[in-house]
Amino acid sequence: MKKVLNIVCVDDEKIVLDSLNSQLTRNFGNNYNYEFAESAKEALEIIEQLRMADDEMIYVVISDWLMPGMKGDELLEEVRRKVENVKTILLTGHIDSNVILNIEKTSKGIKVIHKPWNEKDLIDLIKD
Repeated sequence: MKKVLNIVCVDDEKIVLDSLNSQLTRNFGNNYNYEFAESAKEALEIIEQLRMADDEMIYVVISDWLMPGMKGDELLEEVRRKVENVKTILLTGHIDSNVILNIEKTSKGIKVIHKPWNEKDLIDLIKD
């Protein structure tokens, strides 16, 4: 059975999710299934549903950092504990420099890209 590869995008701003949807679709077309969440809680529910399905695989999770309820780095760390070999990208316009240093120092496998992001840079991180 062929697995469906999923990219999950999380941001509390719908305009950012719409932009990600456009860029991902333009660059990858139907190669992936795209899921969108406006909160970490919603993202975790989607991820849990995907994990339960035999024909689904979570390939990449892209998350904003500053969201109500749970910060993006905390969400991505939780995802990495639950999902093997998942790529995680923190997309942020507001982040404490200590958080970036901590992510880099502990090499948690989380890549950081700043808003406004360059489409090619984001696509390259997904392909990498």
